[in-house]
Amino acid sequence: MSELSSLRPTQTVSVRDVFGIDTDLRVPAFAERDEHVPEIDSCYRFNPAVTLALLAGFSRDRRVMVQGLHGTGKSTHIEQVAARLNWPCVRVNLDGHVSRLDLVGKDAVVLREGQQVTEFQEGIVPWSLQRPMALIFDEYDAGRPDVMFVIQRILERDGQFTLMDQNRVLRPHPFFRLFATANTVGQGNLNGLYHGAQRLNHAQIDRWNIVVALNYLERKEEVAIVTARVPTYADAAGQDMINAMVAVAELTRQGFRVGDLSTLMSPRTVITWAENVEIFRDPGLAFQLSFVNKCDESERPIVAEYFQRCFHRELEASFAHSEA
Repeated sequence: MSELSSLRPTQTVSVRDVFGIDTDLRVPAFAERDEHVPEIDSCYRFNPAVTLALLAGFSRDRRVMVQGLHGTGKSTHIEQVAARLNWPCVRVNLDGHVSRLDLVGKDAVVLREGQQVTEFQEGIVPWSLQRPMALIFDEYDAGRPDVMFVIQRILERDGQFTLMDQNRVLRPHPFFRLFATANTVGQGNLNGLYHGAQRLNHAQIDRWNIVVALNYLERKEEVAIVTARVPTYADAAGQDMINAMVAVAELTRQGFRVGDLSTLMSPRTVITWAENVEIFRDPGLAFQLSFVNKCDESERPIVAEYFQRCFHRELEASFAHSEA
């Protein structure tokens, strides 16, 4: 057991001062940063409702799941809350290659005093469970069924975890915390947008104490985030361009909702677009390379029309240009 297990939150911090939310709440925090604490991103902007839900998870030991479309910053949101509380954090992506043995542990051959011996090596779940660790299951709805049932027991209030190979029952550290991010909240790949997402057992979904949705930001907030990431465009002309970029992104999201498009622009894509403008010096070319080429060919004229509405110029993929 590492020295990490002996750490405890020794102070409380003001939510108003640290997160800029108008509340008198104070939450526990660690005085010093451990190597497992994420780096603080000074540009990150917190969603108040999601932040309060996550703070309830950290302060009251609630199991919190954050649901939302891709690119909304679900995992980053949890990490940035942890970073400001100096709370050790580890993130596990539940892709198709993560097995039950990866989570629980397995026997491995190691060298001890020049001799090969077999000993049990703990997986990420028992390792985290015994420490003041915020464990994040990323892409929760992509996990395999046999893997998901490993997690089910630690979702209970007492959260004890049995290592059958060791005949041991592990009790969670008082400051162990559990979070997850998901695109669909266990409904599966209904709209074709999230290939590989699984339908989840509703008995397991029911064990999450808090489920909060993180949606795309208002235009003003999104413009501020893109500007913070690409400060080259902080002047008046740059702000006009970024406002137009976010307007295009909003149109793709509206088009997706009504069925005109099969994909949409996330804030992550808008930031990538702005970064590519720095390289190519042309918003149109950067847009094609950042987003248009990801779209189905039949939908590219629609996307080009969105660009024309906001930038008042044509793209090569537009109807007007192709007919000319």
